[in-house]
Amino acid sequence: MNLSEKKKRIALPDNFRLFSLDNGADVDLGEVIDGLKATPKLVAPKFFYDARGSTLFNAICTTDAYYPTRTECSIYQQQAGAIADAVGEDTTVIEFGPGDMSKVRLLLDHLRPRTYIGIDVSVAQLEDAGPPLASDYPWLQVVAVCGDFGPSVKLEEHLPDDSRRVAFFPGSTIGNLDPAAAENFLRGLRSMVGSTGAVIVGVDLQKPKSTLEKAYNDPEGYTRAFNLNLLTRINRELGANFDERRFRHKAFYNEELGRMEMHLVSVIEQKVRIGDETIDFQPGETIHTESSWKYTRERFAALTEKAGFASHKFFTDERGWFGVFVLSTK
Repeated sequence: MNLSEKKKRIALPDNFRLFSLDNGADVDLGEVIDGLKATPKLVAPKFFYDARGSTLFNAICTTDAYYPTRTECSIYQQQAGAIADAVGEDTTVIEFGPGDMSKVRLLLDHLRPRTYIGIDVSVAQLEDAGPPLASDYPWLQVVAVCGDFGPSVKLEEHLPDDSRRVAFFPGSTIGNLDPAAAENFLRGLRSMVGSTGAVIVGVDLQKPKSTLEKAYNDPEGYTRAFNLNLLTRINRELGANFDERRFRHKAFYNEELGRMEMHLVSVIEQKVRIGDETIDFQPGETIHTESSWKYTRERFAALTEKAGFASHKFFTDERGWFGVFVLSTK
């Protein structure tokens, strides 16, 4: 993948490279239409992350209401040495969904991997975060990969064979998958890291409903804008005619399932054109844009065992709001 024209004019570190894995960053017309014709309607959360969506998500992470980022980072700051001890030496770290790559920075001085590979659907994030990371850690080979997250044959072609593999999946992104899909994803990670590797995964834990719902309805309105921006992106890239003013943001905790849900709610009866299709909306009908499952330590540990991991180490904050699991195959 070529860097943007602006980035091409900047001298890049010798220890940095960027390439495209597939079209995982693109909004796929067929996938979006299939989701909008489903019952209930849905759009995959991976499509949040165009340039504006990435900027808005970074803003969400700075709010007082959104506890996950600062809580997880506090664990890495306090436990980096112990996490590195659990992982071991001589590694390649593969991070899925690195965003601004700020979380891996909290671990690098202790992990000291040979190579860091960051895989994200947002090329803008990779262009912004990758070169500074390479400059700040000149001893580290930094590889930025634009594509959908998850182990794949295409990714395997670019992974080095001569060092132990450590998959890093922070941010509780695992919670965006329902438990069955999360188990399958973990199985894929186990296969990718092999018998000598490890996985570091961040998991949001169950807590009071009021705390959860405030985090996804921040007073600053960043999450609302983030959710609605999905429609703007679909308009721009797929030629649809969504009107943001005719939808509202809704986020709530589904206590029965144990997950936060984000929706876009149609405020009127309306028709939306996308491609050759016309999608009908009734007043109050929603597009389900994201789920975020919340786990107990015991429930997530059981999930990792089903996925084939033999043991784990667990780190949490003083309130027990967030968990970092280091998973081993032996």
